[in-house]
Amino acid sequence: MSDATKVAAAASSRDPAVGLAAVASLRGLLESLEELQVSNARSQGWSWQQIAEALRVSRQAVHKKYRRYGF
Repeated sequence: MSDATKVAAAASSRDPAVGLAAVASLRGLLESLEELQVSNARSQGWSWQQIAEALRVSRQAVHKKYRRYGF
């Protein structure tokens, strides 16, 4: 069982301390993966609109979140 699988399983724990810690870990992983994929998309010429549609958010929201990285 991978670490990600263990964390995902812990997210449904009946112990709130375990579950909330797992949710925080998953949130961090999600943010890292999203940043990586937004960077990949921009380096391949995707527009902010295309990225926003893929993430199901507004173009303004994704641009505001990632413009600080200079993508």
